[in-house]
Amino acid sequence: MSGHRKQTGFGGVIFFVVTVGLGLYFTFASVQGDYGLFRRVQIRAEAQTLTGERDRLVAEIAALSNKTLRLSDDYLDLDLLDQQAREMLGMVRSNEVVLR
Repeated sequence: MSGHRKQTGFGGVIFFVVTVGLGLYFTFASVQGDYGLFRRVQIRAEAQTLTGERDRLVAEIAALSNKTLRLSDDYLDLDLLDQQAREMLGMVRSNEVVLR
């Protein structure tokens, strides 16, 4: 019973291979995965694009609200009303020259 037992080292090799494999997998997932670094950069770029679009739409809404106010019953801008009527109806005054 005092004989020496030879160890082949397969357990250590298997442990090493599994550890390295898991390390590589988690490294890959942290960079390329659904919640990885590349996805985070992509989400930030998309957020900046959407923020710019939102700001453009807010400015457009403000301009349309201003036009709506100027054409309302409470505050009627006759020049704007005249411009909009001519644009929509395609009419011109008799003393105007139309260039096409």
